[in-house]
Amino acid sequence: MTNFLSENLDTLIGDAMQEWQIPGLALAITRDGEEDWIRGYGLRDVEAGLPVTGDTQFILCSVTKSFTALGLAMLVDEGRLDWSMPVRDYLPEFRLHDAAATERVTVIDLLSHHTGLPRHDWIWMPGDLSRAEMLAALRYLEPSKDIRTTYQYCNLGYVAAGMVAERISGQTWEDFTRERIMKPLGMVNIGFSDIDLERAPDSARPYILHDQEKAGEFVRQRARLWPIADTPAGGINVAASDMARYMRLYLADGMVDGVRLVSPARLKALYEPRVHTGKSHFAEFGESHYGLGLATHHYRGERVISHSGGWIGWSTLMSLLPERRSGVAVLINRGGSPLADIVTNAILDHLMGKDAIPWFDRFRELRRAYVAQRPADVAAKRASRRTDAPSRFLSEYAGDYVHPAYGRVTIEAVGDSLAFRYRGISGALIHRHYDAFELDEQPGTLWPDGLAVTFLYDREGRIDRLLAPLEPSVADIVFHRGASGEALDPAFRQACAGVYRGGAIVHVVAIDADGELTLSPTAQPTYRLDPYRERVFAVRELKGYRVEFVRDEDGTVTKIVFHQPNGTFQAQREIA
Repeated sequence: MTNFLSENLDTLIGDAMQEWQIPGLALAITRDGEEDWIRGYGLRDVEAGLPVTGDTQFILCSVTKSFTALGLAMLVDEGRLDWSMPVRDYLPEFRLHDAAATERVTVIDLLSHHTGLPRHDWIWMPGDLSRAEMLAALRYLEPSKDIRTTYQYCNLGYVAAGMVAERISGQTWEDFTRERIMKPLGMVNIGFSDIDLERAPDSARPYILHDQEKAGEFVRQRARLWPIADTPAGGINVAASDMARYMRLYLADGMVDGVRLVSPARLKALYEPRVHTGKSHFAEFGESHYGLGLATHHYRGERVISHSGGWIGWSTLMSLLPERRSGVAVLINRGGSPLADIVTNAILDHLMGKDAIPWFDRFRELRRAYVAQRPADVAAKRASRRTDAPSRFLSEYAGDYVHPAYGRVTIEAVGDSLAFRYRGISGALIHRHYDAFELDEQPGTLWPDGLAVTFLYDREGRIDRLLAPLEPSVADIVFHRGASGEALDPAFRQACAGVYRGGAIVHVVAIDADGELTLSPTAQPTYRLDPYRERVFAVRELKGYRVEFVRDEDGTVTKIVFHQPNGTFQAQREIA
């Protein structure tokens, strides 16, 4: 291995880093009976000129999922967890959009991405929700498939899985993972947050490429260090030297220094093929399957256990050859490149004793074709935008729009444009056509570049909701316009209380114990009125029914106008 590494691998990595503008890379190779091979390449911090070492910490991204699954496997060994049982046995507050799925989804379903729920990543990515809040959001998220029918990668499932470990162990997921896995393995260059990474004396910084100045001409830019709030899905920080120790656990069937951390049966369950995930277009790869926090495929006829990861400015890959008791981990401080695959495949070719496949040449050809096509694609997108003006005054779009899981979007009219503000991030809305807009592009930051945003109206022609495909595999996420105007004013609600008559029907409007309005028509139940906008209230129990209170010139509320699906009606106030 040493001759190969010194003569070939360094050259390959250097050429590939230059081609893809990679600042830094850390590599760990472990092989049974041999000393771990750990090396750093390039810079962990370009601006400071600091080199990558074997102890440089990187964000591990989704390879973290293998730690979460491994911790749960230990609890299964101890008889404290039956992962074939429903999640609600351990988290009674667990709820999905579908009641039947809520009762059926097991811990194994969470770990194998088999719940029917797609990614819905914009629930956790802004980083402003606790795990409990993310879990509570699940009930409002639309599934795209039935349970156990299709593999659908879902980071949120690992929020719940991490909370199962917390509930059983009585520890935070971070403490549980540190005490049960990392400490016994001797992993020391570790962390669980962006703050931990910043404080570490030897840690990398993230970088991205963008071509915002000129399409097809990519430049490297330092990215902000964005936190991963869904920590059990992707938030561990680790160094290559520690990944070598971690990989040895799998290659030694769950043993470390003569002590068993996990049984061979539980370890095998983690990478046992459970859900078909697809097939690479490269002929050397066989069908891929997902297990529990780990994936399996065959490469050139041999079984590979692996998991990859990616985030803004980060890319990772861990690959194991169990039959050869060998493993490779690649950590990179730039996202969106095939370098981890190029390096890993080259090393696997060597470990298998097979002729090298020109992976660098293959991926370089693909990259250069993409770069050549990029200007035409950007031009086509710009040409698709209409030059006509929005159908409304910009002030009519302005307001707060709310979804019970995705949170609040605020639209503001700023000069002759609209601003889109969402959970701590913000940008501009670019008009496309009529009431359709798209978000601007912001390279190097957490932002849904180019997201389509459409405004729709109620029956009175007033904008009442905003639609955005934040999860492409389901219908557009609908944010309903929040209440505004006098309807929110307790004094105005008090002025609305009274008796109104429309034909033979008497409507009694009153204030309940919470200071909210109620409406009691003759021979009908009492309805609750929710503030809608201006002087309009929505009837909570009757979808599409609204009640508008009208003032006269003196400011006195004199009548009600009922906006209903079957027409518009009114009732005059009775004077005592």
